[in-house]
Amino acid sequence: MKKNIRRVNTVVSFLLISIFSSQCFAQSSVSQDRNSNFQYLKKLNSVFDFVQQNYVDEIDPKVLYEGAMKGLLEAFNDPYTSYLDVSVQRDLSDTTEGRFGGVGLMISKAFESKPDKPAYVEVSSAIEDTPGAKAGIMSGDFIVEINGEDTAPMTMQDVLSHLRGKVGTPVTVTILRGKTLRFSVELVRDFIEVPTCKYAMIGKTGYVRLIQFTPDTALRLQDAIDYFKQNDYENMILDLRDNGGGLITSATNVADKFIDEGVIVSTKGRLPYQNSSYSASREKTVVRNIPVVVLINKGSASASEIVSGALKDTHVAYLVGVRSYGKGSVQQVIPLGNDEEIKLTIARYYSPSDTNIDKIGIPPDLEVPFETLSEESEKAYVKLVESNTIADYVENHPNMTEEEIASYAKELKKDYNLEERILRRLIRMRVNRYKSNVVYDLDFDIQLNAALDLLKNTKDFSSLVRSAKTLKQLQEEAKLAEEKQSEKALDEKQ
Repeated sequence: MKKNIRRVNTVVSFLLISIFSSQCFAQSSVSQDRNSNFQYLKKLNSVFDFVQQNYVDEIDPKVLYEGAMKGLLEAFNDPYTSYLDVSVQRDLSDTTEGRFGGVGLMISKAFESKPDKPAYVEVSSAIEDTPGAKAGIMSGDFIVEINGEDTAPMTMQDVLSHLRGKVGTPVTVTILRGKTLRFSVELVRDFIEVPTCKYAMIGKTGYVRLIQFTPDTALRLQDAIDYFKQNDYENMILDLRDNGGGLITSATNVADKFIDEGVIVSTKGRLPYQNSSYSASREKTVVRNIPVVVLINKGSASASEIVSGALKDTHVAYLVGVRSYGKGSVQQVIPLGNDEEIKLTIARYYSPSDTNIDKIGIPPDLEVPFETLSEESEKAYVKLVESNTIADYVENHPNMTEEEIASYAKELKKDYNLEERILRRLIRMRVNRYKSNVVYDLDFDIQLNAALDLLKNTKDFSSLVRSAKTLKQLQEEAKLAEEKQSEKALDEKQ
C-alpha cells in the first residue's frame, strides 16, 4: 500500500514539476528563481504525503490530487482558469457541441463570497428559445437559490449538476434582479440546441441577431446579408446583445465582412507564441457604404466585444445600448493525459486602437438603458410572476393575438402597477413559450427602436460614425478624469 502511495506521490510531483518546469514556463520572466519554485513543490509534496498517511480516514490519493489541482488554478482568482476533470469536460463539450439537457442559461460564478457580495450565480445571457429565456430571465440576473438551496457556497460544478438533468424534469430557481427584486420561477429542462443567427427585414433595415460565435456563424451571417441585398436594404442592425462569445476565429470572420483592411484584433501574452494578430481582407468585405448600428448590452462578452470593438475603432459602425461585459482574455485548454485538462488564461486581446477592455467593457456611442422598476413596481412584478396569473389565463386562452394580448394587459394593469409594455411582454412570452421566439419585439425593445430611429433620422450617418471616439481615446479620457478627481480629493483633504 505504501509503495502504491509513494508511486502516486511521485507521479503527482512529476506532473506538478512538469507543468511548472516546462520549456514555456522556463522561458517566461518569473519573479522567483527555479530553486524557490522547487522548494514550494517539495513542500506541497510533503503535505500531500503527510495528509495521505496521517488523516483519520484512508483517502484516495486521486481526491487529494484533484483538490490540489483545483486549488492551484483557483489561487489567482481568474474565473476563466480552471482544472477540468472528466465531468467538467463533459459539461464543456455539451455546451460546445450545442446540445444538452438544461435550462439554457450562460452563467458565471465567483469563487468565494465577500462580506458585501455573496458568490451567487450570475446570468451572463439566456440562450434564445430556451426555458430560461422564455421565463424572462435576463443577463445580469443572479440565481440565488436552486430548488431552495443557496447557490453562494456551491461550486460551478454543483450549479451545473443542479441545472442540467433529464429533459422534461422541473427545476425551480430564485432570481435576484437589481438589489431587491426577488422572485422564483419553475423551469422545465429541455434539449438545449444553441442557435447562431436570426434575421429579418424591418422596413428597409436588415436586422440580424448573432446568438453565439460558432464555426458556422460567419456563414449564417452571409445568408442574412444575401437576404438583405435581395430585399434592397438601406442600412443594417447587428444585434450582439446577450451574446456571450465563442470562437475568436468566428469573431474575426464576422468582423471581416465589414472592415476593409487593418487589424481586427491582436492577442498579447508573456510568451512569443501567445502573440498574434488577425487582419481584415478587402476581398472578404461584403458590407460597404451601408449605415451599420451594433446593439450591445452587459450580456455581450468576449467574441462579441471583439466584433463591436473592431467596428467601433475602425469607424465602421455606431454602438447603441449599454456597456458590454468586459471579458478581454484568451484561454487555452491544455491536456494532461488520463482524461484531465487545465484551462488557462494565456493572453489578453486588444482592439484595433490597441486597447484591452478586460473588466472594463465597451461603452456604447449612444447609451439606451432599460429603465429600472420602482419599489412599488418591483413588488407588483414579483407578485404577478409568482401568482401564475398569466400562465393560468393563457392556458384557458391559447393562441392569443396581439390585440388580445394588449387587451389582457390593460386588465392586468388594474391589479398590477406595471407598464402595459412590460405586461404585454410577459403575456407574449407565455403565449410563445412553445414556439420559436419572434426575431424582434418592437413593442418592448426600446434599444432596437432607438437604433431604428437613429438610422432613420441621421442625415449624415458616416460623419456621425467617424466622429465617435475610439476605445483608446475613451480609456485615456477616463484615466485623465480619474487622475483629476484624485488630485481634487487630495487638495480638499489638505
